[in-house]
Amino acid sequence: WSMLFIGMDSLSLSLAVSPSGPCDWYGYHHGTTGFGPIFEEEPLDTVYAEDSPEAKISMNCRVRANPPATIKWWHNNWEIKLMEQPDEHYSLVGGNLVITNPDKGKHAGKYVCVAKNIYGTVISKEAIVKFGFLDQFPTDEREAVYIKEGQGAVLLCTPPTRYPTDVMYRWIYNDFPNFIIPDQRRFVSQTTGNLYIAKVEVSDIGNYSCFVSSPSIGKSVFSTPIPLVPQIEMKRYPADIRVRFPKTYALVGQNVTLECFALGNPLPHVRWRKLDADLPPNYEVSMNGALLHLINVQYEDEGSYECEALNVRGMDWYRQWLYVEGAPEWAEHINDTEKDVGSELTLSCTAVGKPLPWIRWLKDGYSYGKGELKFSSLTFEDSGMYQCVAENNWGTIYANAELRVVSCAPTFIYNPVKRTLLGAKNGRVVIECKPRAAPKPRFIWKRGSQLLTNSSRMFIWDDGSLEILNVTKNDEGSYTCYAENDRGKDNSTGILSITEATEIIDGPSDVEVSVGGSAVLPCSASYDSSLDITFIWSVDSYQSLNTWDLLIKDIQITHAGQYICTAQTIVDNATAVSLCLLVPGRPGPPGWVRVEEVRDTSVKLVWNLGSDHGSPLIQHVIQTRDFYALDPEDWKTAVTSPVFLDGKTETAEVTDLYPWMEYEFRAYAINELGAGESSLHSLKIKTWDAIPAMSPTDVHGYVGVNGELIVTWTPMKPQYFFGKKFGYVVMFKTYEEKEWHWSTVADPEARRFVYRDRLIPNTEIEVKVKGYNSKGEGPFSLTTVLFSSDSAPSEAPLDVYARQVTSTEALVWWLPVYQVPPHWVDGYQIRYWRKYDDNEASASRVLVSSSVNKTRLENMRPDSHYLIEVRAYNGAGLGPPSEHCEMFTRRAPPNRRLRVYKYVSYDRKWLYIYWDHIYNYWNESYVEGYKVGILYRKEGERYGKVYTTGNHYFDLPMPETGDYVVEIRPRCEGGDGLISQIRVQGDSCPRRGCLCCHSLSAASLLLLALAWMTVGL
Repeated sequence: WSMLFIGMDSLSLSLAVSPSGPCDWYGYHHGTTGFGPIFEEEPLDTVYAEDSPEAKISMNCRVRANPPATIKWWHNNWEIKLMEQPDEHYSLVGGNLVITNPDKGKHAGKYVCVAKNIYGTVISKEAIVKFGFLDQFPTDEREAVYIKEGQGAVLLCTPPTRYPTDVMYRWIYNDFPNFIIPDQRRFVSQTTGNLYIAKVEVSDIGNYSCFVSSPSIGKSVFSTPIPLVPQIEMKRYPADIRVRFPKTYALVGQNVTLECFALGNPLPHVRWRKLDADLPPNYEVSMNGALLHLINVQYEDEGSYECEALNVRGMDWYRQWLYVEGAPEWAEHINDTEKDVGSELTLSCTAVGKPLPWIRWLKDGYSYGKGELKFSSLTFEDSGMYQCVAENNWGTIYANAELRVVSCAPTFIYNPVKRTLLGAKNGRVVIECKPRAAPKPRFIWKRGSQLLTNSSRMFIWDDGSLEILNVTKNDEGSYTCYAENDRGKDNSTGILSITEATEIIDGPSDVEVSVGGSAVLPCSASYDSSLDITFIWSVDSYQSLNTWDLLIKDIQITHAGQYICTAQTIVDNATAVSLCLLVPGRPGPPGWVRVEEVRDTSVKLVWNLGSDHGSPLIQHVIQTRDFYALDPEDWKTAVTSPVFLDGKTETAEVTDLYPWMEYEFRAYAINELGAGESSLHSLKIKTWDAIPAMSPTDVHGYVGVNGELIVTWTPMKPQYFFGKKFGYVVMFKTYEEKEWHWSTVADPEARRFVYRDRLIPNTEIEVKVKGYNSKGEGPFSLTTVLFSSDSAPSEAPLDVYARQVTSTEALVWWLPVYQVPPHWVDGYQIRYWRKYDDNEASASRVLVSSSVNKTRLENMRPDSHYLIEVRAYNGAGLGPPSEHCEMFTRRAPPNRRLRVYKYVSYDRKWLYIYWDHIYNYWNESYVEGYKVGILYRKEGERYGKVYTTGNHYFDLPMPETGDYVVEIRPRCEGGDGLISQIRVQGDSCPRRGCLCCHSLSAASLLLLALAWMTVGL
């Protein structure tokens, strides 16, 4: 048998249309509505459990066809002949194949469904039947494992033979169902099934059994127990990676899990990285770092992945490649096609995937070549069902289509020559002739009884259309198209009339208008009186309908541009020479701001000059916005080289940038009339990474009551990470030691580290912290000296003094406590509460380091009597309290907003702001004055000037442009009161303008909605 059956997925399309008329298709009349087979359901891969109680396999196949298709099944390329050779195992229910009492030796293999009717044959995707099983573990007794306490252990599972190979591994501890729960110390590999114990403890003694479950067949087995006997001898061992993920090939869109587990004492810490790139955004780490999950893996996730395990004794690492590939997908596939007999045809389809799929063809189930199918002259025998097959290592897909070859005599029933034809004098006329015919007919044109041939004025196109150039009244008359092929002939006639040509007689000319003025742009035309005419005005490629003349009122800068008037009838049109409307104004925005070179702290920025709008450009200003901008309008003026960018500059180097930071850039120009509009921002870029240049601050710490070392610091801001994989290195040692102990903290937001091994009491400890990233390690912080005290401070702070700042804040001072070990002072605790209204146990608390002897107290209640207490503390506990300091907070400011008014002078040079004076109640602070804050909104500025006045009025120069927000609040001894706002809009109409005609930026605002149509004059 030469018929081939290969497939994993199938795409069936059947859209062929059968035109009526005297046409034939492969010997059948074309009036039929039949079509070839189309799969609606295809068989699927099946795993049948050998000991399944349901002794039956069902392979589904459902087909739509007209006339109905006959369905047959093939097994391993051999037809299952149920009629000629009945089989007790096989039966056909509808189109479905049912296998009763399946036998592995007879029925395993590949199955395909074949559907056939008079239009052709198609083959379904291939379905594989496999028999699933899970054998028992050997019953032999397993040897005991003797291991020293603190060492790592590996218990081998050695799973039995099975299919499918995808199973789940668990381990039983002593008795079923007491399963081991994996944690930082114990790990079960889902690749090998082995149990890994990073550090054996005495409590691990017992019997361990490997438990294997197959979800596909619903069966589980477990091994004989393995005794584990720890031996008491505690030692420390460096990290040693024992579970290593292999070279992995993943299908795009799947979830991938990489395993990495290390033995060692102390327990190693595992961290992941991807070489030369960040980990994918959709990754997850579980099992205390042992598993890296890549969710919905994509092609860009391909690369080398590394896991690193480290403890205080040493470090180990392992790296391997993850390859991401893809199953075939159609980029272009075939569709049902109807072609004329004798015509040319090329069938092609394109598939994407990784590796790149290869293409082959089937016709009516038989192999039919590779690559493209080309037909130079179609015959009826070329009709049939075609299948394009794309396949690679990950699967096979089918695209199905029906080809019909037809033959038909010419007919104008569906598309006659247009009965009434119009043409403009001295213009061009095309008369279409498109009959339905197969094969393609020959064309002849006649004017009346005169045979027309190609000449300098007349051309008969290949599709049958007639073209006439420079038409005159003499060309009027009836035109007939004759079409003929070997099946017959037909003709169709149309009548051509010639009209007067349309011409512009009064067109627009250049004009300059000031902002706020008006302009009339004239436009009139002569045309044939039997026709209707429409005038179309366009500016910068945008169009709108209008009357003869275009009137523009209250002109703004955005109205400048190139204006064109077009007079149009249904026959022809005429366009006037464009005019330039000049509107003076400020500079236009620079164009196409882009980054061409990127470095760690600088970039090369390039832009195109914007319109100077009639006034030469004086300067360009560059602005930046980084990833951590607090507001979308938080743009900052950039530092550039050269520092001053003149009006002709189109490139500059932007310096003083943060490494490894996302930036956007924009620019604006300045001329003698002021700053223009900002450009669109550039695409986001990220500067190169660099070694950290800053170190953590406020490094402190103490030794806890259990002897553990606790180190704290203020985390570095993300702007100073300078690279990926940022973390901290914490180093410490006792005063007598020469070598430093160190540990890494991978969390960039971490602010503390705990070393849990007990330290010797009354020991001086030196601590320092630095940041690191993938490029290297930054500088260390200043070294901080700690002391492992076993006794709390014995002295109380003296001379505690407090002073109120506002109604809710106060400052407190005290004399430091200086004590020598073992009463070392690590810091101070400040407690404060209301004397008569609060419970002392619920007092607010503030902790500060030992280097500080003052702090600010916040969130206090206004007009309240407070008690304040200070204590020294260290890792052993709190020292005795100081004497209570008593103080009163101030009264709150008025809780009412000011009523604000504004006035602009007649010449618009001054802005006057005034407000009603506010009086305080008996329980409010006295109003000492007012704060006037002015916030300039333009160009993304977020901060403004603040003025203080004792009056209830204020004046300032009126801004020429931009929106201002003026904020006024009362100033009291208890703090500032509520803010009142008033908005001021600057003068939007400058005394001079500046927008030249080559600026076409106003196009989108022109679309005038005036429409008027002139009826024949």
